[in-house]
Amino acid sequence: MAKEINPFIVTGKIAPDYFCDRVQESARLIKSLTNGNNLVIISPRRMGKTGLIRFCYEKPKISKEYYTFFIDILHTSSLREFTYLLGREIYETLLPRSKKMAKLFIQTLKSISGKFGFDPITGLPIFNVKLGDIDRPEYTLEEIFQLLASADKPCIVAIDEFQQIAKYPEKHIEALLRTHIQQINNCNFIFAGSERHMMQEMFTSSARPFYHSADIMELNAIIPELYIPFIIRHFESRNRHISSENVEKVYNLFKGHTYYIQKTFNEAFADTPEGSECSIEILRTAIDNLVAYNDTIFREILSNIPEKQKELLYAIAKDGEAEKILSAKFIKRHSLTSASSVQSATNKLLEKDIITEINKVYSVTDKLFAMWINTIYGTKYHID
Repeated sequence: MAKEINPFIVTGKIAPDYFCDRVQESARLIKSLTNGNNLVIISPRRMGKTGLIRFCYEKPKISKEYYTFFIDILHTSSLREFTYLLGREIYETLLPRSKKMAKLFIQTLKSISGKFGFDPITGLPIFNVKLGDIDRPEYTLEEIFQLLASADKPCIVAIDEFQQIAKYPEKHIEALLRTHIQQINNCNFIFAGSERHMMQEMFTSSARPFYHSADIMELNAIIPELYIPFIIRHFESRNRHISSENVEKVYNLFKGHTYYIQKTFNEAFADTPEGSECSIEILRTAIDNLVAYNDTIFREILSNIPEKQKELLYAIAKDGEAEKILSAKFIKRHSLTSASSVQSATNKLLEKDIITEINKVYSVTDKLFAMWINTIYGTKYHID
């Protein structure tokens, strides 16, 4: 008997049947890239950027005609790490698709080619290069772009959390990458990022190297009119039931945040026996579990935030969406110190991407983190 697939997928590739909407966004992404443009995607973390990109990579118009590469650089802190990740992704993607290109990779990347090992069974080279083996990252990066320029198919390179390059100690990274990208004519790029203010600054400021170098697309929440029927349909197709009212409550609780909605229904579906109703109690348990699973991570984050910033963070979490945070009314209501201290704390929290600002409205970037804060400090979330 085949194992039943949980339709609410939260990791890995998502088959079209389990991918909700994003029809306009995927069409725009494919059109932009296949017509020779670069694309910036800006959205909060875990809103579905990675899923959208990988979904589009699987479309025949892309998968058959292009080499596609994807790296997430959120955890990187230097040009060396960036170069290492990019090199590894390109080689490991090319090896199963084109032995010719994999061989060309080794021939072109002379600065690290001597560091490759070989699989004792297949005899093929493997990318067992260590980070420390890249002792001249600028030169190795130049070789990588030479390889892309020599590819026998056009290429698409997606760089997730692209704003991270602005935090590297090497101050010329934007200019360096922009120069390489300008000089290559068979490769298009997706620059995805979650820190809105940094991404906008990088691509809309005339003082920055990437100014007006790519189309910009904002990835917002999937509208409830599409998301709610999608969830109901997958319950019903597997002989389970859930009311639209209960789905809507979860949607509103997470304000349409894709990852946490998927995660909640992934857990709730697993706890709903075939032929049964997914009740509000099952959903509440799923959300409670989600909060509990992340307790250690959230405590670690909080431990690294100074007290004044915490005070503002708690205030914003309590309000959900906070406006006029420098006003005397907001400061008094939340027992904050002064407008100047709030301004300073705001800048720091924005810089760390712990809070987000859209049209002068502030919220905690991670919706589950906001719920956890409120739970810890006495304001339990309400789903019914």
